[in-house]
Parts: sequence; structure tokens; C-alpha cells
Amino acid sequence: MKKIKNIFIILISVFIVSACNTNSEQAKVNKKLKKATFAGGCFWCMQHPFEEVKGVKNVIAGYTGGTVKDPSYHQVSDGNTGHYESIQVTYDPAEVSYKKLLDVFWRQIDPTDNGGQFVDRGQQYTTAIFYQDAKQKNIAEKSKKELENSDRYNKPIVTKILPAHTFYKAEEYHQDYYKKNPLNYFRYRNGSGRDQYLNKIWEKKIKKHKKKKSKTGFKMPSKNELKKELTPLQYEVTQNEATEPSFNNKYWNNHKEGIYVDIISGEPLFSSTDKYPSGSGWPSFTKPIDKNNIIENKDASLGMIRIELKSKKAKSHLGHVFDDGPQPTGLRYCINSAALRFIPKEDLEKEGYGKYAYLFK
Repeated sequence: MKKIKNIFIILISVFIVSACNTNSEQAKVNKKLKKATFAGGCFWCMQHPFEEVKGVKNVIAGYTGGTVKDPSYHQVSDGNTGHYESIQVTYDPAEVSYKKLLDVFWRQIDPTDNGGQFVDRGQQYTTAIFYQDAKQKNIAEKSKKELENSDRYNKPIVTKILPAHTFYKAEEYHQDYYKKNPLNYFRYRNGSGRDQYLNKIWEKKIKKHKKKKSKTGFKMPSKNELKKELTPLQYEVTQNEATEPSFNNKYWNNHKEGIYVDIISGEPLFSSTDKYPSGSGWPSFTKPIDKNNIIENKDASLGMIRIELKSKKAKSHLGHVFDDGPQPTGLRYCINSAALRFIPKEDLEKEGYGKYAYLFK
């Protein structure tokens, strides 16, 4: 009996030592982690992009910057607390830099709007960077200055850089809202105009990127690189076969002359000379510029058989082709605007697509 008791005591001791060691290791890990706090309007739309970044360990939606302790969503949304809807990002600086997080932040917002963000108006929805220490402050100020010196905006950048305040976690139903209520989230985000604005602003970067690649040959970016370069909608459409809303996309009603190229690779896909008003609410074409630039795959989703279209080099999901189009082909190439970039005919030469000018003579 005494022997059993001694064994029991030894086991308990081993368990305690092991637990202490585990706690000690966890404490070391936690000590290495840093926090970054950003306000970018609706916090539903801010969580998702940061959670996709390698090195980010946690993203919490909440409130900060005001004077009311532990405020509720309704108090903050009334605009009388001084708080901002914001997110707190916990990250490992050994895996991702604060500068990289700032780059992600700028790509989610309109930094020239001092009255809110998109459909959400009021001080509680304005943009701000809350720095945790002098180092973060210096990096944030430098990042803002670089953006001001770029040619991306034609209005002053008004995003504030403020010292960090107490951060209050928002109600649980706000955390990861895009996962819990994906349909409502998509409807809200699309209706807010956020993605439409970001697509327009950051398209300048994409154009320069594509032009540079065309000289040396196309190399497919990594998933992480694509998430940086594309808007969330562009990424979901091209990489995850999502479908953008009809009658509420960039090119469905575009009547300008020019060609449409792949948003990632720059492959020439369609011409305005073959575009027609199908009534579907998406850009529709009777044929591609060069059928060799498009891959056709059988698609059995949604309980029907369809022909999916992908670009040859980038493998971007483009849309589908149907046999209900007008003559002479009888086909309807139904394409997502988010997978395309439009090049006006007058810009073909300078964009490197001069050989397609014949289409408009």
C-alpha cells in the first residue's frame, strides 16, 4: 500500500512539473506576441482580411478611443461615446511586421473620408491607427506619409494616428460575423460600396504589376500575394469560384470600346466588339478574343451541368458559357467583372496590347 502511495505521489509531482513547464513555455510565447489596433469603419469587414495574414494569431472586434467604460454596440453606434468601431490584432512580429499589417489596413479603407466609411456615417466609423508604443507610432507615420506621397488619392488622407486606449471587446455575435452569417455579411459588404471603391483605387497598383510582368513572362503569384493585391471580392471570384451580384458589378453596363484582360495575369480574354446586353446583369460576350486563352471545365455544382470558364495562365475562375446567346455563335460567355480588367482602345499601345488595335478599325 505504501509503495502504491509513493507511486501516486511521484505521478502527481510529474504532472505538476509538466504543467509548470507548459505554462512557462506558453508565457514565453505570449510575451513575444504584439498587439495592433485599427479602426476602419464596420469591424465586420476588418476582421476577415487580417485573419488571413500569416503571423496573425487572433483578431477581435471591439471599441476603443472613447470615454465610456465597457460600452455596448448600441451605445457606440449612437455616436455619443467617442469610441471607434475597431479591431485588435494579436500577431507574432517574428512572422509578420507591423508595417505589413499597416499595408493590409490601408487596403481595406477610404483614408480620405473624415465622416465615416462608405454607408456607415459618424465619428464612430471613421478611420484611425492606435499605436501601442513609440516604434509603432513612427512606423505608422512613415507609412501614412508614403501613401500621401503616392499618386493614389486626389484628396488629403485624414486617417488619425492616436495613442492606444483601453480596448473593449464587442458582443460575441459580432466576432467573426463573416463566418457566422456569411450571406448577410456578403449582402452588407457588397451593398456598402467598400469593394467597389477598393477595386477602383487599388487597380492602379495592379496595372503597374501586370505591365512589369508582361516584359519577363507571367509568374503566378502565391495565395498570400493574391490576397494583398486583389480586393476580397476579386479573390473570392477568381480563386474560390464565387459569383458577384448581377446588375451590381463593374462592367455589366460598360459601353466603352476596348478589351478585357485577366485581372491577375493580364491575358487578353474578350473584346467590347463581341459584348452585348444579355439582360443577365453580368458582362456577356459572344466569343473570346482567343479561345486558346480560356479553359473549359465541366461544372456539376448547383444541381446542374454547366461549362465553367478559366483563364489559361492564371487559372482564374471567370464565369460560365451558355448556348442561349445571339448569332453568329449562339453562345453567351457570362463573366464576372471581378475577374477582369478593362483596357480602353486608346490605351492599348501603352499597356502593351497594341496588336489588338485592329479590332477597332
